[in-house]
Amino acid sequence: MQIRTLQPHEAPLFREIRLHALADSPNAFAETLQQAQTQPQVYWERLTHSLSQPNSHVMFLAEQAGRVVGFAFGLVDRQDSKIGHLGGMWVDPTCRGHGVGSALIAEILTWAQQRNQTQLELWVTEGNVKAMGLYRKVGFVDTGKRDVLPSNPSLPTIQMSLRIFTSVT
Repeated sequence: MQIRTLQPHEAPLFREIRLHALADSPNAFAETLQQAQTQPQVYWERLTHSLSQPNSHVMFLAEQAGRVVGFAFGLVDRQDSKIGHLGGMWVDPTCRGHGVGSALIAEILTWAQQRNQTQLELWVTEGNVKAMGLYRKVGFVDTGKRDVLPSNPSLPTIQMSLRIFTSVT
């Protein structure tokens, strides 16, 4: 498995894998498959651009045999640059339980440390036991904050956070 970042010219790939993830796991994302399908090409190009610029947000792709089998976003908090967000994580069902999610989280954590962030936050749909277990395994804890999934307000979400410790050199 190889982990790499999304490149500026990969808007069609981004659209393809995002739609696949939304179809596979509709209760894990803030947007619906229908909403994403109706977005024009310029939407995907702008998102790809924003996720592939140095010193900004990032999208990591996990690949096996030239096929994307997972992805995750690293997002800088809009109000506090010391806080990062792990968002939009997805792993192909055939690869779950094989270290793809852990590898993506490790890349996001490194990305956050390089930006001197002190905390990484995420939201997970309540009842997504496997995802919550993975997040707990790497050190995320439940903050006690609750919300609902924007794409399905009947589903509650749980905020989790991870304190980031940077090494002193």
